[in-house]
Amino acid sequence: MSKPTTPRAPPSFPALVQAFFTEHLTQQRAMSPRTVATYRDAFVLFLDFAVGRLHRPPTAIRLEDITPALILTFLDHLEHERGNAVRTRNARLAALRAFLKYAGHRDVGALHVVEQALGVPMKRFERPMLGYLSREEMLAIIGKPGASWTSQRDHLLLHMLYNTGARVSEIIGVRLADVILDGVACVHLHGKGRKQRTMPLWRSTVKAVRAWLRFNIGLVPTSALLPNRDGHPMTRTNVAQRLALAVAAATPELPSLRDRHISPHTVRHTTAMHLLQSGEPIEGIALWLGHESPTTTHQYVETNLAMKEKTLAKLQDPNTAIRQFRASESLIEFLKKL
Repeated sequence: MSKPTTPRAPPSFPALVQAFFTEHLTQQRAMSPRTVATYRDAFVLFLDFAVGRLHRPPTAIRLEDITPALILTFLDHLEHERGNAVRTRNARLAALRAFLKYAGHRDVGALHVVEQALGVPMKRFERPMLGYLSREEMLAIIGKPGASWTSQRDHLLLHMLYNTGARVSEIIGVRLADVILDGVACVHLHGKGRKQRTMPLWRSTVKAVRAWLRFNIGLVPTSALLPNRDGHPMTRTNVAQRLALAVAAATPELPSLRDRHISPHTVRHTTAMHLLQSGEPIEGIALWLGHESPTTTHQYVETNLAMKEKTLAKLQDPNTAIRQFRASESLIEFLKKL
């Protein structure tokens, strides 16, 4: 007779965390390094908090210790003590939930506790109205290229951001080989989650690209299309700084730009709103921006409606009864003394 097999012990909490990051996220889910880093930051914060609450080192924490009460206390800590916004709070919770779903399939004995922890809800929050620029403002910011290398590059940078509605990470990741100028001009963008999409280019953008290439005959297919002075791709900070300078230069011409917070993402919102206002259906805008969920794209519809409501509020409803003017007593006294 064969000996009965001994049930395997469930993996420890530290083993689950290590496997979650080294196998599940990077190999099975093939998540980007940026997403993995976001999940890592969430776990570092949570473990640091849990150690103080449970009074034991991370290696001694069990899956059963991650109760709804502990998670809720951690989330309150993020909001009220660390000053995190609700959106950040929800992002940390999303990372914990992803781990718990993974762990529940590998430690069936803790499945009941895991299900309870997964019941902690995301917190609702009021989405701010998306800011965007008028066409006149956007064109003023893009401006005309000067004679210098930096001016030529910045002109193309802003032109491509507006043309494509790309995220900053996508636009600084464009290589020369990603730009197709012959035939149907387009650019290949490498988006979030390693997703790629191809965006058509305006004739004016193609003209700006050709001018830039004549200015940089040494660029090779693997070169960044928009490099810094050292030949490396521009950074997010660098793009934000160049945009701020362009806004400052355009402000004397358009005072409406003064005292406004205009980020590279504002340009992305601008592209989306201009597409919507030109009659592009919401599904087309979602594809243009590379949105996974139509809910994200629907924010532009809500913003556009809110703008229209504000405009309508300035007009008097035809059914509104015209009120008869009644002068105040002080005004009558004033007139009598004239």
